[in-house]
Amino acid sequence: MPPTVAVVGGGISGLAACYHLVRAPRPPKVVLLEASGRFGGWLQSTRTPEGAVFEHGPRGVRPAGPAGAQTLHMVSELGLAGDILAVPREHPAARNRFLYLGGALHPLPSGLTGLLRTVPPFSRALLWSALRDLLTPAGTGPDESAHGFAQRRFGPEVAELAVDSLCRGVFAGDSRALSVRSCFPALFQAERQRGSVLLGLALPHGGGGAAGPEAGLARRARAERWSQWSLRGGMESLARALVAFVSPRGAELRCHTPLTHLRHRRGRWQLTVPGATLTADHVVSALPASALARALPAEAEPLARELRAIPAASVAVVNLQYEGAALPVTGFGHLVPSSEDPALLGIVYDSVAFPEHDGTPATPGGTSLRLTVMLGGAWFQQSFGDPALVAPELLLSRARAAVSEHLGLAGTPKNAIVRVQQDCIPQYTLGHWERLGERASGWGCPLSPGVSPAVPTVSPAVPAVPPERIQRFLKEQELPLSLIGASYSGVSVNDCIAGAKEAVAKILGSPPGVKGSPQEL
Repeated sequence: MPPTVAVVGGGISGLAACYHLVRAPRPPKVVLLEASGRFGGWLQSTRTPEGAVFEHGPRGVRPAGPAGAQTLHMVSELGLAGDILAVPREHPAARNRFLYLGGALHPLPSGLTGLLRTVPPFSRALLWSALRDLLTPAGTGPDESAHGFAQRRFGPEVAELAVDSLCRGVFAGDSRALSVRSCFPALFQAERQRGSVLLGLALPHGGGGAAGPEAGLARRARAERWSQWSLRGGMESLARALVAFVSPRGAELRCHTPLTHLRHRRGRWQLTVPGATLTADHVVSALPASALARALPAEAEPLARELRAIPAASVAVVNLQYEGAALPVTGFGHLVPSSEDPALLGIVYDSVAFPEHDGTPATPGGTSLRLTVMLGGAWFQQSFGDPALVAPELLLSRARAAVSEHLGLAGTPKNAIVRVQQDCIPQYTLGHWERLGERASGWGCPLSPGVSPAVPTVSPAVPAVPPERIQRFLKEQELPLSLIGASYSGVSVNDCIAGAKEAVAKILGSPPGVKGSPQEL
């Protein structure tokens, strides 16, 4: 009888884990538990009767790198290649981004011209910031805030305008609290390896494993120079395709099944859900860190304490659609520095990147414009109060006022949807790397037979390990538990899918000849 793997959390990470588990040569029994009434997590798309598509979570995926290629391979295997909507690098949505500061939109500098001349809102040419990076000695501390790192290497304006806005756009977070080592590891490593961020990014460096030959969609993405892509039915169609793939291949999918308690006894996991107790040989947690912490037993408090220390930001996503309206600029969208308006993170010009999602205009030959206003983030509580209690009308009013002030669109939107995504983006604060250990994805032990007495149980007699080392706790207790998802090693769709694949490889990948390895199960 094959061992059982319980995957807890039916967002993109949990679904990707199920996808890779059921594709194994000798797949285990897979059970997916999801607390809500749907699968997909933050992949949420709404389609109107007129065919307009509104994204309430991720709205595009980058194809670059090994992780991007892996995601495209999955998309192809799921039969979604024909639904790809690609944005090439030459497209205005890929080339043009703006900052809103001092009551005006400012294009972010790009290319050599942008470096050599002064471009508002910066007070001098960014060439001077580049020279500062080349001349500044490398830092020696184990970690640093993103703001402090940028200020030290590029100067205060880059830190307070560009990096502050970037952190708000990617993490909905405060650059003064976020860790550069965990949020922007490429920048951190570039400085450590070459003594300069710019040199480190420009020059080749060792340590990167071969990505393997490109094939299929990944090769097409490179040839056509994609900047990002989406799907014709919206990003949620990726989640629906994963459900359709794993269900007929033996995975048991359960909605409305929240995990309330998890404990490890006599070599097996006991998972308590409403009205039942399930057993499994291995658990893959795709839950947010704080949600997993609530389900752990008292004897796992060292682990729970560290999981609770990983915060998350809430974001109000306000989708608006205007008929017969036009933007004053063309691009991906604009960000707002926290010094300008803490409550307003930015506005995405959805129709520029993906006009295929605009739907049929109300009048023949007319035009439609879709926008998404992002509010709150790390500033949600101070700006709007409790995310669970804020009135949608307040958020809609705030979003419409921003669109009117920033873009000159004062009319009444044809469509307006308000979603408050509570605790949707984990915040990698200073010391996040130390809390996790050297590598987050795929933590835990390889899948082992549930009857094996070699797997110890967690008991109050187990000595607590240093609380900052989640990975060490899992290794020392030999717990068959894998932690995946955005709480640990990347918040993007690509990061989540890659982390799930790595975790499954470790679960199924015990060396041949080791008792309990999948080759012998």
